[in-house]
Amino acid sequence: MSRITNDTFLRAARGEKTEKVPLWYMRQAGRSQPEYRAIKEKYSLFEITHQPELCAYVTRLPVEQYDVDAAILYKDIMSPLPAIGVKVDIKAGIGPVIDNPIRSMADVEKLGEISPEDDVPYVLDTIRLLTQEQLTVPLIGFAGAPFTIASYMIEGGPSKNYNKTKAFMYSEPKAWFALMDKLADMTVRYAKAQIKAGAKAFQIFDSWVGALNVADYRVFIKPVMERIFTELKGENVPLIMFGVGASHLAMEWHDLPIDVVGLDWRLPIEEARSKGITKTVQGNLDPAILLAAWNVIEERVKDILDQGMQEPGYIFNLGHGVFPSVNPDTLKKVASFVHEYSASKK
Repeated sequence: MSRITNDTFLRAARGEKTEKVPLWYMRQAGRSQPEYRAIKEKYSLFEITHQPELCAYVTRLPVEQYDVDAAILYKDIMSPLPAIGVKVDIKAGIGPVIDNPIRSMADVEKLGEISPEDDVPYVLDTIRLLTQEQLTVPLIGFAGAPFTIASYMIEGGPSKNYNKTKAFMYSEPKAWFALMDKLADMTVRYAKAQIKAGAKAFQIFDSWVGALNVADYRVFIKPVMERIFTELKGENVPLIMFGVGASHLAMEWHDLPIDVVGLDWRLPIEEARSKGITKTVQGNLDPAILLAAWNVIEERVKDILDQGMQEPGYIFNLGHGVFPSVNPDTLKKVASFVHEYSASKK
């Protein structure tokens, strides 16, 4: 059963003409919302995601407040890792911390397999609650990409340079590819379960893959991404690829069996298309602009829309996630401007 009455996002993702440009914001659920901050005073991220009613509320809140055209499930990319034997702590001010980092093939071989219905039923229950009862816009499911997940597993937490990850990749290629295969298995099973539960699109975040050059990406990462998206293609939902600081990889993503190429703010949409990107593009306002005066925001949003609307297949978004310090009223105002301005140009 589906209650979707606004499918603008799905049509744009498929490259179809739309009456207006659809939008959603990365990290739109939580962080800058006072209602969310009140919840976080009582519950941790882990506790919120394990309570479907509460998690669904956090997920749908920005849809109701900002009039965005898609919801994205509230959770963390590390959510499936405990199921395969990786203990993760989300530490305030630090991020995900793993106390048993990967150091050898033996460590890789110890990793288990995920059974989503058994291991993350709360995630799937949240999706069912949202898609069957609460949302009238599509819900986007998501997962972290193997490189980004592996970087946490090898570094033991966030990193600025990913030296340990790259050293492992270069010096232990057999173990590296075994790890990629394990994480690909996890990603595909996790994604298929989210889609089966009701997610209408799926985005893979490769947040830190920009640390690699094109040549290394082609050897060490692209094959596993080809496999993941090929296996998900049969699910018949739009597939989105996104990373930060990875503009040099945009054409590599375009080669993958995906529907939407996500761009951060470093690569203008016009330039991306001039390089040969013909698929739907998503992006790409620098989220820092949201802290500027409205006349600055409006000028930047208008410029991005003018570039995006030159071809069918465009979804407005940020070039990364919403900052906690962004005023929710600004997000609402931007959404209204995107809809009104783009509709006037159609």
